[in-house]
Amino acid sequence: MRVFVTGASGFVGSAIVRELSENGHEVVGLVRSEKSAELLPATGATPLRGDVNDPEILRQGVADADAVIHTAFNHDFSQFKANCEADRKVIQTLGNALAGSGKPLVVTSGIGLLRYDRPVTEDDAVNADANEIPRAATEEAARAVAATGVDVYIVRLPPSVHGAGDHGFVPILIDMAKQKGESAYIGEGDNAWPAVHRLDAAVLYRLIVEKRPELKVFHAVAEKGIPFRDIANAIGAVLNLPVVSKTSDEAAVHFSWFAHFAAMGCETSGEKTRAALGWDTHAPGLLDDIADAGYLTAS
Repeated sequence: MRVFVTGASGFVGSAIVRELSENGHEVVGLVRSEKSAELLPATGATPLRGDVNDPEILRQGVADADAVIHTAFNHDFSQFKANCEADRKVIQTLGNALAGSGKPLVVTSGIGLLRYDRPVTEDDAVNADANEIPRAATEEAARAVAATGVDVYIVRLPPSVHGAGDHGFVPILIDMAKQKGESAYIGEGDNAWPAVHRLDAAVLYRLIVEKRPELKVFHAVAEKGIPFRDIANAIGAVLNLPVVSKTSDEAAVHFSWFAHFAAMGCETSGEKTRAALGWDTHAPGLLDDIADAGYLTAS
C-alpha cells in the first residue's frame, strides 16, 4: 500500500512513517524543510517537500496514494485559533482530493476536546463548536468530509503522547518546574490525563489503513487516566524538587497559559478501539518514561 503522511518528520508522524515502512508499505511523507527531506529516507519514506497549507502540494501527495494519514498541525499556541482553522482547510482539501476514490483518510484529533463528567468513549462527540474550543474545527471538518462520502477515520490522541524526543505537554511541565523550583498540581490533583507512547500510537494508525474497520473514531489510549498529582510527583522525583498543591489562583501564576491544561481531566476508554483493531500496547507507560527514559530530564 502507498500511504501519504502529512507531518512526516513530526513526533507522531515520524513514528507512523517508520511503522508503515517496517510493515511493507510504501510511504510518501510531506515535510517542510530541506533537512527533514534529507533525513526522511532513513525511515523508509520518500519525501515530498512543501507546506501542508498549500492545496497543490496536498493534491500531489494524494494523487498516487492508496491511503492518507494527516498528522501535521501547528502547535504555536499564540495563534491557536488560526492554526485550527488552517487545519480545517487542510482536511477539506484532502477530502476534496479523495472524493469518489474510496480511499481512506485518517485525521488526527485530541481527546482533550471532549467535555464530559465521566470517562469518554469513542461514541462521544465533541460537545462544543470551534467558537468555544478552536480545536473542534478538526472534527467538524472530518465530519463534513465524511458527509460527502469520503471514508474518514478520526484518531484522538491523549494529552500526553510520550517517548524519546517528546516536546509536548510533559516537557513543558518539566521546564516550568525547573523555572519555579517546584513541581505543582491543582487542588487534590485528581484530574486524570490519559496517555500513550508514540510507538504504540503509530501501530494504531497502521492498523486503521490496513483493516478499514467499521468503527470511525479511535482513542489512542494506553493508560486511561493518570492523576495529575502522580505526574507532578514523578517530575518532582526526577528533578529532586518539592511537589506542592496550588489553589486555582496560585495555579494561574505557576502555570500561566498552561493552567487550563494542568486542570484538564479527561479519563478515557479505548475499549472499542482495541476490539475493532486487535490493537495492544507494549511500550513503557508515562510515569516510567518520566522516571527512566532520560529524555524528559534533559528538556
